[in-house]
Amino acid sequence: MKNTTVSSWNEFDPLKHVIVGRADHTCIPPSELATEAKVPEDSDMRGMWGPRPLETVEKANIQLDSLASLLENRGIRVDRPTPIQWNQAVSTPDFSAGSMFGCMPPRDVLLTIGSEILMAPMSFRCRYFEYLAYHPLMQQYFDEDPNFRWEQAPRPRLTDESYQSGYFDEITIEERLKRTAELNFVTTEHEPLFDAADVCRLGKDLFCQHGLTTNRRAMEWLQRHFPDHRVHAVNFPGDPYPIHIDATFVPLRPGLIINNPNRKLADEQIKIFTANDWQIVDAALPSNDTPPPLCYSSVWLSMNCLVLDHNTVIVEASETTQMEQMDKLGMNVLPLAFRDAYPFGGGLHCATADVFREGVCEDYFPNQVGSTMIRS
Repeated sequence: MKNTTVSSWNEFDPLKHVIVGRADHTCIPPSELATEAKVPEDSDMRGMWGPRPLETVEKANIQLDSLASLLENRGIRVDRPTPIQWNQAVSTPDFSAGSMFGCMPPRDVLLTIGSEILMAPMSFRCRYFEYLAYHPLMQQYFDEDPNFRWEQAPRPRLTDESYQSGYFDEITIEERLKRTAELNFVTTEHEPLFDAADVCRLGKDLFCQHGLTTNRRAMEWLQRHFPDHRVHAVNFPGDPYPIHIDATFVPLRPGLIINNPNRKLADEQIKIFTANDWQIVDAALPSNDTPPPLCYSSVWLSMNCLVLDHNTVIVEASETTQMEQMDKLGMNVLPLAFRDAYPFGGGLHCATADVFREGVCEDYFPNQVGSTMIRS
């Protein structure tokens, strides 16, 4: 096997090396200040915590293995994390948690920018040690690629100062929408907090969703850490649970993005795309009316696809309307059953993290207009 080269600048150039998650030992974590944001009011998960049923773990792993096989059959190198026993209590000097989470969604933890893989400072206490599952791979890449930069964003303390106390007490959907429109979230600006899945990589520009898992202080840190990039704050009015950008705003190739029609990019923020001749298309409606049992995410995982190159995309096999739209947009669609994996951390994009995509750092947005920039 060839030595590793780490390099990825966007979400759509030809994928050659990727990490695919595993479902082993995944837990439903106990309630904490941050997780309350992610569990919908009517979810069958409310009040539950502990190891997920073994039968569901096995089904999820079958589909994750199928994803890995599909990619390998197309000549893409696939690496897998090393799960630890997530069903154990963890503590730091500042907090304790009854269990951890899992390692199905590497996209949440690992942000690849060029030759760097950055481990995110996530806001969920139960995910504080999740990076350990990827530690062996990072060690391997460090040994094999002399240009690889293995980085860790500042480790947060996650004290109560990082959260708004009582944020979710008896809150209605209407109140959630009001607060998100006001950019009022459960995480405070006390310390930098972000999930890597809140960052959309488009060459020289990084678009970061300001929401329940990523604050503006994190975007300021990212701008200082990547001084040659332009970091933008974006938000999507109409989303009561603004967590992770990849079921809301999905680039398919240079100049084309699908956007969740229920969570459209704020009007002022669209200008940077239109000024640079990018087309933003409403994503097709989901084919499924409900998410699978014990699933955090919404039915809009339908648009959480994995783009392999400018003309090829993997879409969940039951999402027929999304596949039809992709076909009309000129994409070669590869269907793959994946709904059994959804409850373990999300869709096809969530379940992967880029290591290498062909291509260089392009400037897709030479005309910088609108009010998205974190710093001029």
